Amino acid sequence: MSDSLVIIPTYNEKENIEKIIRAVFQLEKDFNVLIIDDGSPDGTANIVKTLQNEFPDRLHLVERQGKLGLGTAYIKGFHWAIEHNYEYICEMDADFSHNPEDLVHLQNACLNGADLAIGSRYIDGVAVVNWPMGRILMSYYASKYVRIVTGMKIKDTTAGFKCYRRKVLETIDVDTIRFKGYAFQIEMKFRAWKYGFKIVEVPIIFTERKEGKSKMSGGIFNEAFWGVIKIKVKSWFKKYKKV
Repeated sequence: MSDSLVIIPTYNEKENIEKIIRAVFQLEKDFNVLIIDDGSPDGTANIVKTLQNEFPDRLHLVERQGKLGLGTAYIKGFHWAIEHNYEYICEMDADFSHNPEDLVHLQNACLNGADLAIGSRYIDGVAVVNWPMGRILMSYYASKYVRIVTGMKIKDTTAGFKCYRRKVLETIDVDTIRFKGYAFQIEMKFRAWKYGFKIVEVPIIFTERKEGKSKMSGGIFNEAFWGVIKIKVKSWFKKYKKV
């Protein structure tokens, strides 16, 4: 059995889901995949179920009723991963904005001592393809804003392409993470940082999706802006025991 799991949340990803699953299974390293599907009306889950006949031991599916949010999908996946004894637990989008080949680099960073490896768009300048300039600037300066407010030294604070060592997720009490969008990704990193886990950024190239519809919205950015302040203030009243 593989000790590495890739969690992929989905909502209406029928154009991408089979291709992304096959891309992960073709990697040189052995990753299993867990799809968390939020009741996609386009039949995404049915495609996964068909593929499970081909990959019965490597492909797993959790179906939820309704669109419950990215953060809760990952938390569901984290619990599943821990219950099934995975050591390396990755987050990845279904739309190929994250290159599956970079999973190997993220896991290697953890094998070489990192507790959390982040696929970073901004560690080597700006590595984003097919985004309008306005969105690039918004994302880049959002990360800078987060660094100023929180004190974290991470360049890509909103990144959603990551590999955790199991012990990180067991330590940071994921059930008390309150945010669902960009702020969820920030809060997870902030908790890991406050507990003193070793965080490494691995350079990646982020490519905007070619198929399917983006889930990005103004509300997600709004949550992140105010959420960062709430995360920081809340941390003043909590003691973090360094690991």
